[in-house]
Amino acid sequence: MLTAIVFVKADVDRIPEVAQEIASIDGVSEVYSVTGQIDLIALVRVRHHDEVAGVVADRLNKVEGVRETETHIAFRAYSRHDLESAFSLGID
Repeated sequence: MLTAIVFVKADVDRIPEVAQEIASIDGVSEVYSVTGQIDLIALVRVRHHDEVAGVVADRLNKVEGVRETETHIAFRAYSRHDLESAFSLGID
């Protein structure tokens, strides 16, 4: 499974609608509204690298109200559980 994190800048007056439409795209697992320089973060999860382009370039970028996107491909995942194991001294 390949995960891409997509930062989305959207028209301010359409953020809820943009988020809902992005969330309905196949391959998008979650959409978050956030504070800061961007408006939304979308998590894209697909099986193959070339599918990212289909989701982001062919569909997400064409949602009315999307002004700009920046896509980051994840290559390693760390969960709280993984980090606790990595730093564990083996002492209970």
